[in-house]
Amino acid sequence: MSSQNTPVRIAMWSGPRNISTALMRAWENRPDTAVCDEPFYAYYLNRTGLIHPGRNEIIESQATEWPTVMERLTGRVPEGKAIFYQKHMVHHLLPEVDRSWLPRLKHAFLIRSPREMLSSLASVTPEPTVQDTGLPQQLELYSFLLSATGEKPPVVDSRDILKNPEGMLHALCRALKVPFLESMLSWPPGSRVSDGVWAPYWYDRVESSSGFRPYRPSTKRLPSALEGVCGECLGLYARLHGNRLEPHVTEI
Repeated sequence: MSSQNTPVRIAMWSGPRNISTALMRAWENRPDTAVCDEPFYAYYLNRTGLIHPGRNEIIESQATEWPTVMERLTGRVPEGKAIFYQKHMVHHLLPEVDRSWLPRLKHAFLIRSPREMLSSLASVTPEPTVQDTGLPQQLELYSFLLSATGEKPPVVDSRDILKNPEGMLHALCRALKVPFLESMLSWPPGSRVSDGVWAPYWYDRVESSSGFRPYRPSTKRLPSALEGVCGECLGLYARLHGNRLEPHVTEI
């Protein structure tokens, strides 16, 4: 269990078009937790030159050097909270970023069915590649952390969370050795000061939410041109999915 003297820093590594922001809301609704939103985003955009909505605002809003970001993530926890939850897009962690500091944090991975994720991603990235899904980077990072720490980082599937929020959050908290709190299951709608400046482009749906929406299969059709990409992703996803947490069952 965490305490004010021994803060727990949790890095959650997700791919795009997932429920990562809703999960950040769940953690931020805990009184003992501070959160940060995609802290490597400005570094990633500045380094790659990619054009994303709000690119200039993002670069101005965050550090663009990865050592500075690393110092923030491993340094003083905001507001002296017991838990520091860090929402990451795994593809923001470019290969040049030194990994030696990562074992100082606890880590978890958030995954989603490639077919559902790609059909959603295709609406904003017309020709996504396997690398755009974050799955190769998730598997590489998972393998690195397993080797560096000797422990399997917990993996949660977004579908499992939406089907059973309480059971899955119980299981995730137990795996991370922090207490589960009922406050994680709902939150006030609206924006947050902690949201990245890119929120106006991406967070409309989560800003209108007050909890995890029930799972519904995607109705978006995967473009036929992406069937090959999906096929490559399925093998990567299966390797992570095979290690995913099962929902916690409360004994009666």
